[in-house]
Amino acid sequence: MAEFRSKKRKKVCHMCLGKPVNYKDVNVISKYISDNGKILPRRFTGTCAKHQRHVAEQVKRSRFMGFVPFCK
Repeated sequence: MAEFRSKKRKKVCHMCLGKPVNYKDVNVISKYISDNGKILPRRFTGTCAKHQRHVAEQVKRSRFMGFVPFCK
């Protein structure tokens, strides 16, 4: 019996599509943070390398300003 696996779609960078990430927008920032408060890697979020660096910077700013906790 042969199993057919569905092809996984390639993840697309949201910021390349024109959806910005700002440190003040907690709902967007929380998509890039795990339950433990760590920044999720590119392979989970689907962002490109350039924008992953931008996301990391915005998450760190958001933590410093107190919008997002450092850990949960």
